[in-house]
Amino acid sequence: MFRQSWSHAYAAIIPPLHLETMITRRGVDWWKSSLRSGESVLVLELAGGVHGYATAGAARTRGRYRGEIYELYIEPTHQGLGFGEQLFESCRQRLDERGLDGLIVWALSDNTRATDFYWRRGGRPVARAFDRFGGRKLEKIAFAWD
Repeated sequence: MFRQSWSHAYAAIIPPLHLETMITRRGVDWWKSSLRSGESVLVLELAGGVHGYATAGAARTRGRYRGEIYELYIEPTHQGLGFGEQLFESCRQRLDERGLDGLIVWALSDNTRATDFYWRRGGRPVARAFDRFGGRKLEKIAFAWD
């Protein structure tokens, strides 16, 4: 599920060798560490299979947005069915329960599926930055909700 989601999201954006390296680093040990970190990990499970996930917690940058959704991915075969919205709202609820007011989410600007999704959820761009992926400089956008 993870491999398919990331490959689908970034195939035409992140250089292939760099993307494969990023995916490979997310082995069993990485997932175990993530689950032990204390951050919220939500899983979309249907018919005994995992078809999506989201991670959220305290914002990684200081400022007025105290909560952050780090990742939200749905398996390509289950996209467009409302599951992403359910995961998104579940993350918001978890962050609210923890008193982490204000929400921020970063997305690569070339990932129009993600940017459109956050825009439709009411997020508005509040910051821009750049990351390097395999020698390629890519813009990312921070969407925020008060």
